[in-house]
Amino acid sequence: MPTFTTYDGTELAYDVQGEGEPLICLPGGPMRDAAYLGDLGGLGAHRSLIVLDLRGTGASAEPADPASYRCDRQVADVEALRLHLGLERIDLLGHSATGNLATLYAAAHPERVRSLVLVTPGVRAVGIDVTDEEWDEAVEVHADQPWYPAARAAVATIGPETPMERVMEIVSPFAYGRWDEAAQAHAAAVTDEAHWDAAAAYYADGAFEPEETRAALTALTAPVLILAGEYDGGPTPARAAELAELFAHAELVVQRGAGHFPWVDDAGAFVRPIAAFLDPEVRTVTVDGVRLAYRVWGEADAGPVVLVHGRGGNGADWARIAEELATDRRVYAVDLRGHGLSDWTGPYGFDVFRDELRGFMKELDLVGADVVAHSMGGAAAYLLAMDEPGLIGRLVLEEAPVFFPLDPPRGHAARPEGPLGLDWDVVLATDAQLNEPDPAWREGLAAITAPTLILAGGQNSHLAQERLSWMADRLPESHLLTVETGHEIHTSRPEEFLAALREFGI
Repeated sequence: MPTFTTYDGTELAYDVQGEGEPLICLPGGPMRDAAYLGDLGGLGAHRSLIVLDLRGTGASAEPADPASYRCDRQVADVEALRLHLGLERIDLLGHSATGNLATLYAAAHPERVRSLVLVTPGVRAVGIDVTDEEWDEAVEVHADQPWYPAARAAVATIGPETPMERVMEIVSPFAYGRWDEAAQAHAAAVTDEAHWDAAAAYYADGAFEPEETRAALTALTAPVLILAGEYDGGPTPARAAELAELFAHAELVVQRGAGHFPWVDDAGAFVRPIAAFLDPEVRTVTVDGVRLAYRVWGEADAGPVVLVHGRGGNGADWARIAEELATDRRVYAVDLRGHGLSDWTGPYGFDVFRDELRGFMKELDLVGADVVAHSMGGAAAYLLAMDEPGLIGRLVLEEAPVFFPLDPPRGHAARPEGPLGLDWDVVLATDAQLNEPDPAWREGLAAITAPTLILAGGQNSHLAQERLSWMADRLPESHLLTVETGHEIHTSRPEEFLAALREFGI
């Protein structure tokens, strides 16, 4: 592991995982070996994780002065790491107890923070109290679990003389969204990973000056993401929201069904909002309680175009098309729910995506925008044009299915192994609707008033091309163009795709 020497001569170690822009990650515990973070649920696929072993933990050396374990005194270690890495400004992530450390660093060095991510963070540094009563109420969510009575009885045995190691063992079942084998293995590792004496010193008297810290945080202009677990007892989502109010530019995400270690509960749900937050090309908007990621190209005052991906895709799939359109248009490419960096939150269906696209356009004041949509996204777009004439200006449908019942119907689709770019429930829900679609989705096509270009992929497409011709015949103002390439026209024949859009007036 690479090492560096901090302000008092102590040699500290750090691990590097993944590729991309560096994200400095501080492990909590307090004073726990950084191994418990793992790769933070796969976050290393999006950023290069610089995972610090705090002094006296993991591969880092013990300091000469044990008092230097105190939280505020470790701010200098983070600054020493920044200098060692040669970074002008840093993206910084702190979990649990090091939510305090990361907050203190941001207060002391606001000009050095490019972005701040606080995961189920400690809040003592800013003087927010998490009471025993709040914790008791929060853990009641587990009351129907078979392990709960014994675990709750064990909590009642905790007293002032109970060793911290034993306290951690007792409360561990309540620290996860599910007390399953993965959670139990993760919790068991604390015995070998924690430095208990250092943990006691971490919160020693004098570590925090909340009023001074709150005042100093007013100088922080960097964006802040606070990720709380829905079932976490410390901090609860309410206390995390209170913390968010102390920052000028803070976003709060509450991960559903998660506890204090949210990447263990649901790695994807943990990674997606953080990856979106850290990507300067990605923005987010909330529609009907669902966080949607989207990308933007072009000048703000140019005419808007909304790009909608197909099943299994995401907004990034449109990059080549978007860059060309952005020469004279303002281009928006959304990740629909269950896809890409948006929330993977059901229910799913063509009608759900229709309503979501409606909400997205209205939330961003895109009424009257042109819409270019592929496959599943195309079906959602024409259902919207049918349902709310006038919302869409010009409409381009690339290989969008027409809602005739499939014959033969699709059977149950087994989920492939490995990571996917979509929630598999999207496939199950939309297949069911394709098998038995609402007849109104086919019969109401004449209600579409938007000028419509239908792009067909020809004989190499899996869609019945005669159905696309049938649809074109029923739209009041439409044009059908076939590009002999298959279902993915915009990726396999981008120049012809763009030429068709330009000729159509987009």
